[in-house]
Amino acid sequence: NSFFVMTNIIKTENQLEQECPEYPSPKTICSSVKSCEKGTVDVHSHGIQTGRCVRYNTTVRTCEVRAWCPVEPLENPPEPAVLRSSEDFTVLIKNNIHFPEFNYTVLNIPPILNTSCTYNKKTSPQCPIFRLGDILQEANQNFSEVAVKGGIIAIEINWDCNLDSWFYDCSPEYGFRRLDDKKITPGFHFRYARYYKLPDGKEQRTLFKVYGIRFDVLVFGTVNAILFPYGGRRKLAISLAVAIAIELAICVGKCTSFGKSPFYRIYNRKKYEILPYSRQVMYVSYIDEPHVILIQKSLKTSLQHTEGTIDESHPVKFCDAGRCSTSESNENHHNEQYQLRQPLREETSSPNSQEWCCCGNCQPTEKYHEQLCCRRKEGQCITTTYSFQQLVLSSETLKKALLYEQPFLILTDDNINKELRHVAYKQYIHWRFGSLDLEDRAVIPSCCRWKIRDTYPKAINNYTGFNME
Repeated sequence: NSFFVMTNIIKTENQLEQECPEYPSPKTICSSVKSCEKGTVDVHSHGIQTGRCVRYNTTVRTCEVRAWCPVEPLENPPEPAVLRSSEDFTVLIKNNIHFPEFNYTVLNIPPILNTSCTYNKKTSPQCPIFRLGDILQEANQNFSEVAVKGGIIAIEINWDCNLDSWFYDCSPEYGFRRLDDKKITPGFHFRYARYYKLPDGKEQRTLFKVYGIRFDVLVFGTVNAILFPYGGRRKLAISLAVAIAIELAICVGKCTSFGKSPFYRIYNRKKYEILPYSRQVMYVSYIDEPHVILIQKSLKTSLQHTEGTIDESHPVKFCDAGRCSTSESNENHHNEQYQLRQPLREETSSPNSQEWCCCGNCQPTEKYHEQLCCRRKEGQCITTTYSFQQLVLSSETLKKALLYEQPFLILTDDNINKELRHVAYKQYIHWRFGSLDLEDRAVIPSCCRWKIRDTYPKAINNYTGFNME
């Protein structure tokens, strides 16, 4: 969460909706009506030009606009800041975290809190009451300077907990840093207005442009725990002793005729079981089957025809593309379901359709691990469904997902297709597998993979594989 503290202000009083001269700037200063085009508006202007060139003051003429008048002056904020005394404000931060794996919750406020304490890195590192000036000092910033144009400061709370009863330690550590770039786009401000009704019925307002510091509270948590009660430790010690005794007995038997017995050979084979090569572990989800299939064998035919086992720990969210809609009302639910079950258009099967392809939209490939279709039985391709278009291909959906993961990502013409293509792969995995835990081993069907690539292509069409791009 975050909170905002105002430090500076520019106030424009008694504004009315009428015509008045624009604030002087290279684009608004004029010498005649030819410089003022009627009806135009600039992104930085305060209103719509009337087409007249009028006097702003005794020395300058500017284009007249229809706006809230007088217009706000485009000037620098007062220096020193009007509310610089907010440096001495204090804030109490209450933060609790929960580790669900251990059903453990802890609060950053001590059981007995000295309300007169103030955080100090050396003398009071656990005090949850912070003086704003001290926060900026810890972030290597000068409060008086930041107060003029504002800024964004992060308050980081890091919980590095050891829940083992012998080495218990679970206390927060606080850190502070500045988030806005003081060289490129420093500061933080916004505008708001207060409106009043005059006796003649006209509306008047006072416009405030406020500067200040936004404090973002960022919380991180890790835990290390070996939680055994006393009785559990005793049982564990006995179990380990028994296991060691059996191991010694079998090692002795290895040197005798016992080592040739069927029991020893079975034991030795199970003890040193060879795990499959990691690249052979793949997860597959078909649109017409309600579960995830785990494949752990070398591929001797297409992945589509290779038998695997059902992975009970990762059930698929939906049985088919038409059953993923949710709605607050029955009527909307019915309409959404109808849309999601209908194909956007009937696509004809590719003339180069492969034997292993059941939807007719898969691309030919010589690699067995890329020979995968979205279905087990012949039928409609998942790429033709409304849900695939909205959840996987929609640029609006993908951009929101990108900004959720990377809030400061800047999309340009050079990287937008690459970023949207990769997040579309993740969207499909999250949708069809119910989790991103399988991201490295989940295989996207050929039809879906190439549909994503066709929608967000590379400049050079040199794709290297489903998990190596």
